[in-house]
Amino acid sequence: MAKLSTEDLLDAFKEMTLLELSEFVKQFEETFDVTAAAPVAVAAAPAAGGAAGDAGAAEEKDEFDVVLESAGDKKIQVIKEVRALTSLGLKEAKDLVEGAPKPILEGVNKEAADKAKESLEAAGATVTLK
Repeated sequence: MAKLSTEDLLDAFKEMTLLELSEFVKQFEETFDVTAAAPVAVAAAPAAGGAAGDAGAAEEKDEFDVVLESAGDKKIQVIKEVRALTSLGLKEAKDLVEGAPKPILEGVNKEAADKAKESLEAAGATVTLK
């Protein structure tokens, strides 16, 4: 097998859907017995220093998860919005909407999270930011 360059790998990842990439990460973690979430745990440890540290961490939060709580009665419009936000295929978006509550976007900035929340709520969905 020919060795792939970093650019080749990045190009391959760019063509994957979020679900495909998530499955790849899980399989990668299992195969090499590693965890991609380890740096997050290390970064969160200093915030646990006390009440003052927790208050500072809450104010400085710059990454948000957009979580679809329910699709409401306009499921088709919500599926369309999910597809527009995530570039998922129709089947993946439909499965995600029907499986609510599910995260739609993870680790996005406040502005993108608010924009996604507004568009999903306009389509009739119930959304929370975490």
